[in-house]
Amino acid sequence: MLGFQKLLGTAAFGVALAIGVQKDELGYQDTPLIPGTKWHIHDGLRPQPPVVTPGDTSGSAPSDATVLFDGTNLDAFEGGPWALKDGVMTVNGSGKIKTKESFGNCQLHLEWRAPSYEETGPKTQARGNSGVFFFDRYEIQILDCYDNPTYPDGMTAALYGQYPPMSNACKAPGEWQSYDIMFTAPLFANGRAVRGAFVTVLHNGVCVHHAQLSLGSTQHKKIASYETHRSTGPISIQDHGSPVSFRNIWVRKLEPAQ
Repeated sequence: MLGFQKLLGTAAFGVALAIGVQKDELGYQDTPLIPGTKWHIHDGLRPQPPVVTPGDTSGSAPSDATVLFDGTNLDAFEGGPWALKDGVMTVNGSGKIKTKESFGNCQLHLEWRAPSYEETGPKTQARGNSGVFFFDRYEIQILDCYDNPTYPDGMTAALYGQYPPMSNACKAPGEWQSYDIMFTAPLFANGRAVRGAFVTVLHNGVCVHHAQLSLGSTQHKKIASYETHRSTGPISIQDHGSPVSFRNIWVRKLEPAQ
């Protein structure tokens, strides 16, 4: 019997080689499946989104916007404080920052720049890692994925741990990039979510999420879920240990038409 089992194991190995079983070198295969998909959370075998070259655009704050950062001070935020120089604030290891004001449904414009690295610099999740969070819990990933593949649900502009962007619209590290995010807050009744959060994201002018339903609060290697919270909350930006820089941040409250 032992000889037969050994033979079966050898045969299975040979079949795996013959059909070219792919090894996951970018993410994980021992995490739960994301509901409604065939992919594990942080699955490196999930197809990489196609690369799209963005146009050279920038966004000025409209007249009804709340300017969160115009390069002069960090007064709209608490936490940190991050380094402020030449109209730019940069993560410096002092912790995340979050807005003093709370927001619900909103439109957020944010410009960010990943640090430049030498050829031998950090790769995958260590490269220009940060994130912008609505309600301090629903994350849109910030990461340098220019010629730097990682697990797709953790790449640039992903709903972290849930959905990759439809396209990889990254510019090269050291170049300024933009996010324009339309966020619809979840609704709760009787202690449960009756409507989830939705996000539409433009990365460098390219739509990478369109009315995408979030599965809940961002998690690492776990399935997201909803926990009851207030109808408004802060917008926060993550300090993940990488010196990512930011400029020109503004937000508009999205109120229903009368």
